[in-house]
Amino acid sequence: MRFTKFATAVLVDDVATARDFLVAHVGMKVTVDLGWYVDFGHESDPSFTFDLIQSDHESTPAALRGRSVAGTFLALMVEDAKAEEDRLREAGAEIIAECVDEPWGQRHFFAAVPGGLVLDILQMIEPDPAWLAANGL
Repeated sequence: MRFTKFATAVLVDDVATARDFLVAHVGMKVTVDLGWYVDFGHESDPSFTFDLIQSDHESTPAALRGRSVAGTFLALMVEDAKAEEDRLREAGAEIIAECVDEPWGQRHFFAAVPGGLVLDILQMIEPDPAWLAANGL
């Protein structure tokens, strides 16, 4: 398959609330807003595209209508995950899991976006040499 662009679209229960959160706290830029559908870009990468779709909208396949994205992560790489966690907590965001260092070389935390989406905010750190050796890396 050849395609010209890659985008991710997720179903949410409340597009407006999720949109407002992503604009205010993540720096997403709305490029299209139809009320039931929002397309985002981001200044960090002009090719970035991310969409929210109202879960009960008629364009959603009938078998999926009304389903939320519970358990869907939007992973975003940052320079300082702990600073972002502190910033989002101060802004009143729901922190689902606090910042931890993983042996495979990631520091990350999880924050809830209204509507069911979850942000996995990641920072690359040095991996644990023992973990790398134990996993053949």
